[in-house]
Amino acid sequence: MKTYILFIIKKFLISFLYISSIMISLIFIINLLSEIDFFNRYKVEYYLPIYMSLLNSPSLFFEILPFVILISTQLFFISLLKNNELQVFKYSGLKNSKIITLISSIALALGLFFILFFYNFSSNFKMLYLEIKSNYSVDGKYLAVVTKNGLWIKDKVNNSNIIINANRFENNFLIDTFITEFNQNFEAIRNIKSEKINMIEKNWIIFNPTIFEKNSKYNLDSMYLKTNFDYKTIQSLFSNLSSLSLFKLFELKKNYLKLNYSTTEVNVQIQKIISYPIYLAMMTLFSAILMFNTRYMKSFVIKVSLGFLASVIIYYINNFFNVLGTTEKISYAMSVWFPIILLFFINSIMLIKINEK
Repeated sequence: MKTYILFIIKKFLISFLYISSIMISLIFIINLLSEIDFFNRYKVEYYLPIYMSLLNSPSLFFEILPFVILISTQLFFISLLKNNELQVFKYSGLKNSKIITLISSIALALGLFFILFFYNFSSNFKMLYLEIKSNYSVDGKYLAVVTKNGLWIKDKVNNSNIIINANRFENNFLIDTFITEFNQNFEAIRNIKSEKINMIEKNWIIFNPTIFEKNSKYNLDSMYLKTNFDYKTIQSLFSNLSSLSLFKLFELKKNYLKLNYSTTEVNVQIQKIISYPIYLAMMTLFSAILMFNTRYMKSFVIKVSLGFLASVIIYYINNFFNVLGTTEKISYAMSVWFPIILLFFINSIMLIKINEK
């Protein structure tokens, strides 16, 4: 491997590690303050907020990684310009396009590393974080999960504990549902079986229920069941997909299909992870081109400010298309890939005459 290649790789990785360490520290501190504020109402050990912040920080860092790579690229070029190393490369016959290609390839490799290794343990940390946090939240006594056996809900209303199992969703309805109601000592009070339940509101309407109570069985035309769940509540419980590894996301998608539940959000999350290396490479390419086009600006502050402004614009474009995708206004694939394709075309236009800059 040529010396200049090793030099560029080393310098770029140093810039990336430097910016990453700053961002991780900021994430940890901000998250720690949030956890201290949350646990302030509970009597917990002093180290618990620190522990919780450590668990949550990797997942948050993964989310802002594209902007970390953009700023890292800026720092990399600022260092080259400060030491006149770009001029040395130019006189040695090293084209600007070669430098851009090299650092974009590094970003692509970093992206592959992050989705194959970092994302898996960060999602596991996030899952542990959410499990611990739920024990202290107001809704900690409520639970809704999707398994291969359908939707399972654990609820507590007044002095009753309720376990609900439904085979599938159909719009706002639970289909083929079996409900078991227990007292505070988890002694069975009654079982309710129904083919259809309207759960648009928290006071469920159970159609044609069959009730098993005290060794007897009887049928009703309809009945009401008060719960802490409605359709929107259950949707919100399934929205934190960053706590699931890529393998678990595919498993969840399969379970959602069995349940007839919308897989749109899961598909969007999977596509976001798959596209991550390309997204990082595009952000690196964009930042590099931006630095070449502003290389004669004397103020580094203006250059960094332009980078932050670009980050904000890209973030809102991504967020806009993600909302369109999750609300099914456009396809989930387009919601993830269109911003990347748009960034690719912008980079292609800006690449014109890059070797002359």
